[in-house]
Amino acid sequence: MTSTTAIRGGTVIDSAGSRRADVVVGSDGSIIEVGADLKADSSIDATGCVVTPGLVDLHVHLREPGREEAETIETGARGAALGGFTAILAMPNTTPAVDTAAMVNEIRHLGRGTACDVHTSGAITVGRRGEALSPMAEMVRAGVRVFTDDGTGVQDPQLMRTALEYAGSLTHLSGGRAIVLAQHCEVSALSGGGFMHEGSWSSSLGIPGQPAEAEELMVMRDIALSKLTGVRVHFQHMSTAGSVEMIRAAKAAGLPVTAEATTHHFTLTDESCNTYDPVFKVHPPLRTDLDVAAVKEGLADGTIDAIATDHAPHTPEDKELTFAEAPPGMLGLETAFALANSELDLPIEVILALMSWRPAAIAGLDPAHGGPIVAGGAANITVIDPEIRWTISGAAMASRSNNTPYEGRTVRGRVRHTILAGRPVVVDGEALL
Repeated sequence: MTSTTAIRGGTVIDSAGSRRADVVVGSDGSIIEVGADLKADSSIDATGCVVTPGLVDLHVHLREPGREEAETIETGARGAALGGFTAILAMPNTTPAVDTAAMVNEIRHLGRGTACDVHTSGAITVGRRGEALSPMAEMVRAGVRVFTDDGTGVQDPQLMRTALEYAGSLTHLSGGRAIVLAQHCEVSALSGGGFMHEGSWSSSLGIPGQPAEAEELMVMRDIALSKLTGVRVHFQHMSTAGSVEMIRAAKAAGLPVTAEATTHHFTLTDESCNTYDPVFKVHPPLRTDLDVAAVKEGLADGTIDAIATDHAPHTPEDKELTFAEAPPGMLGLETAFALANSELDLPIEVILALMSWRPAAIAGLDPAHGGPIVAGGAANITVIDPEIRWTISGAAMASRSNNTPYEGRTVRGRVRHTILAGRPVVVDGEALL
């Protein structure tokens, strides 16, 4: 028998706009009614809060299988729910890589019953080695809609062209949904041996750097390949002013490209590395003030379509290595909304679009995620207090790791409740799963 829950007293914000309304959801996963003074079996207080379609993260590293000491799908999903996400897209750089339908099905199996809807991308190439295309068709049949070799970019331009043409031929297996190739833009011949952004700070610290051109050359190449093939390219974690400008021009020319930016690339700069603390080591690296300003402008004017986290947990032992030896990556799931709300001079409606319905559309997850809050819609909903202030603590997070670069930072805005398929999975900031 379906039970109902009323979310009362909040301001509903979705792709249709903003209005005051109560929302009744059913345990069958649907929105029952939206209106005033609605009745239900139980209720959640959303006074002073925003009620929005659940957040969607296009870029998450869950480590399982292979590195469960840093994160599991269960703990990552719990952290996602605490951060307001009802759907996340896992990256395929696990051990082994997600490059077969069997691996896709294993990730799906491990994600069942967790606090968040876990989807996975598939590797573009076998083992992410950049040598031969993976069996993309069988993974599309298994439900994959996004392919990436994230962690490395596809270095061979002919192989990338072939991958795009192949992806463009597979829509008949996906119900007409576009198959998206997402690119980690990094020319390894330029970035190899570099551990932070190449610039004045890398010179003064004596740390070998990666030039902005290592990212920008691949962005330029794949814009050209998207034009050549007519197939969409999604650019992951854009970090430089040059990249943003090229994507802006590509969109103005009508090319089928989309892009994401991470929270750390609009909140931190390469100056953060001046303590030699590997918690600030990430790929692509933290860039300059000029680059941060360009990313923020790209988010504001629609050049960049989505905010992603690139959530990348690492054990304390790994992050206690030297800056050169430590692996790159930072936690991001539980802090993403608060950082965007605190650091971006944007209306909350725009921030929510960047974190909910726009990424849902890119990943092909709409309308189940990111869809408007209307009767009959999917009951994947997040309730956020946009004004509450809190202090970030890695130890307090759900992740098995604690490598946040924001330790001790006070931010504004926090998730109070997360509803997944009509059932509360986070209530008053506490995870129920």
